[in-house]
Amino acid sequence: MSSTPGNAPEPLSPPLSPPGVPVIRNVNWGGLRTLYIKEVRRFFKVQLQTVWAPAMTTLLFLVIFTVATGSKRPVQIGGTAVPFADFLAPGLIVMGMLQNAFANSSFSLLVGKIQGTIVDYLMPPLSTGELLAGMVGGAVTRAVCVGLAVFLAMQFWPGVHVVPQHPLAIIWFGLLGAVFLSFVGILTSMWAEKFDHAAAVQNFLIAPLTLLSGTFYSVDKLAPAFQTFSHFNPFFYIISGFRYGFLLDADSDVVFGGAVILGLDIAIGLLCYQLLRRGWRLKN
Repeated sequence: MSSTPGNAPEPLSPPLSPPGVPVIRNVNWGGLRTLYIKEVRRFFKVQLQTVWAPAMTTLLFLVIFTVATGSKRPVQIGGTAVPFADFLAPGLIVMGMLQNAFANSSFSLLVGKIQGTIVDYLMPPLSTGELLAGMVGGAVTRAVCVGLAVFLAMQFWPGVHVVPQHPLAIIWFGLLGAVFLSFVGILTSMWAEKFDHAAAVQNFLIAPLTLLSGTFYSVDKLAPAFQTFSHFNPFFYIISGFRYGFLLDADSDVVFGGAVILGLDIAIGLLCYQLLRRGWRLKN
């Protein structure tokens, strides 16, 4: 309260919000945007390692396999003969996206736990859903950047024709696949206590399931037992559906595969939400 000579004291200004009434209502868009930008800037500062190096590795797969087997050797997919290079390219694009979505999200919380900066994620006024959305958004952005880099580079590689034919299938399986691996990465970063743990999940679970999901071959060529195993592999539906967006042919029912991936995203997303809300292995 202030006063001036000859004047009555001026009343204090009313508070911006009454006590006990939240200032941030519904969604903290400012905090969510800040977390998302932080996640994107983190990997973009070292883009040679996080974007261009994975893109180069993926292109090397294309070069080696097309030179070794012949880019025009036909592959039977859905009853249609497709040049091997055209068959291989979409699978390599989405494989790079999946692996990098996992790599980004599996690093988020783990580095905070190891460096003792996990409080930077837990203390800001962000709900569990906002925290989860920010980390998943950053991982999906990295996956899209890698996928676009590989796609653009393939346009200049002789003998490869990567032309989108069904954009909805490309977006559906590309984004839902990246979200699925982002959730798996967040679960890994909560569970892991050191980088070796995250690397073990990457090397002994993610990489084998990705490579054995029909990226380099049509599952119709496999023995019946291995075909059955492939149909229990969620990566198979992601890669097959994404390939359908370029070739209009797939090894699996595209609608069924899209429903499977959506259901898995919802289930594992709810699991991540509950564990993150409880602070599982984060607050100890």
